[in-house]
Formats: sequence, structure tokens, C-alpha cells
Amino acid sequence: MSRPVIVIVGAGPGVSGSVARRFARDGYDVGLVGVHEEPLGELSVDLEALGAGVGHVVADITDDTAARAAVDELGSRLGRIDVLHFNPSAFRERDPLTLTVPELLADVTLGVGALLSALQAARPHMSAGARITATGSMAADQPWHGAASLGVQKAGLRNLVLSIDAALKDDGIRAVSVTVRGTLSDEGAFTPDRVAAAIHAAAHQDEADWRAEVPYSG
Repeated sequence: MSRPVIVIVGAGPGVSGSVARRFARDGYDVGLVGVHEEPLGELSVDLEALGAGVGHVVADITDDTAARAAVDELGSRLGRIDVLHFNPSAFRERDPLTLTVPELLADVTLGVGALLSALQAARPHMSAGARITATGSMAADQPWHGAASLGVQKAGLRNLVLSIDAALKDDGIRAVSVTVRGTLSDEGAFTPDRVAAAIHAAAHQDEADWRAEVPYSG
């Protein structure tokens, strides 16, 4: 049998890089979609050192056509998609009195809408047992007014993941949003590696007890 494959949308340093390495250590090949070549190249070297087959595509995932093409290319190149991980969000320090409608829509396109592009392109490469995971945030429930669009993104992302799970569960494909209830840090319970471990665990839940939202509180 071929090795399982994870495709990470919004790949780069931080949580997404830790997710890539965690799955690579578990025997997965890895596809990366990100906006900058240099961090994708550096991460690819790390993953290859762990024994993973790696493909990466530079794409602006807010461009529906480009996002779909990138995910489809990786699914075809790597032969399958067993896990689709969605990581991106936009942090824009604007409160509701200064945030404009175009800015809000741009941020939601990145942090929520791009998942639709990625999912619909990935679906032909997924079979029963495949999983969709997403990096959620406590901002969905406790938004900070100073970055108002972030809470909207994370609430929308969780809602969309719940709908994806309901739509695909009869096909044996499940989706989960991991709600990170803390602030990312270089040490302690909320390091990128610890969050990545929580995402890995959520993707490997027993389907009989599946939860489409899993909180991570450290």
C-alpha cells in the first residue's frame, strides 16, 4: 500500500510546520500549499529528512482557481489525500469602528472561504477514512475587539467544518476543528508542537465517538 498523505493549506513556519512534521513522523507523505517559496522549501527539507515524500505548490489561496489547482496538483502528484489540514487566518488589527467591509471580506476569504476551494479540489482524491482538520481558536467564542475580523473568521471556520462533517460523514469522511484555547508560545502548553499533537490526535479519533469540534486547553 502507498503511504498516507496529508495536504496542508496555508503551510509555513509555526503550527502548520509542526503539523507537517508530526504527520511525517507518523509515516505520512506531505503536500504543502503556501504563498512563499522560501519557507515551503525549508520545510520540505525538514520533512524529507524525516523520510517523507514531499510536494509543494506556491499559490495565493484567496484566488479560487489557484487554490483549487494547487490542491488538485498535489493530490494527483502524491496519489491520494488522507488528511486535508486547513491552517490560515488573517490577523488585522482593526476594531469594528475602523474595519472596512472589503477588509472583512478579504480576511474571511482567507480564513474561511479558501477551505471550500481546498475541500472541493481535494474531494476526488479522498476516500472513506479521509479526514479534514482545521486550526481553530478561542477567538470564535471570545473575540478581541481590536482584531475584529479574526473572531469572525474562526467562528465561521468552525461552523463550516461542522457542515462539512455532516455532509461527508455518510461517505466515511469526517471533519474536525481543533479550538486552541490559549495563546501560542515558545514554551509551555501552547507551543506549535503541542498544538500539532492535538490536531494529530483529533484526526485519529475513533469514528464511533467522533467530535467535529475538539477543544485544546493544554
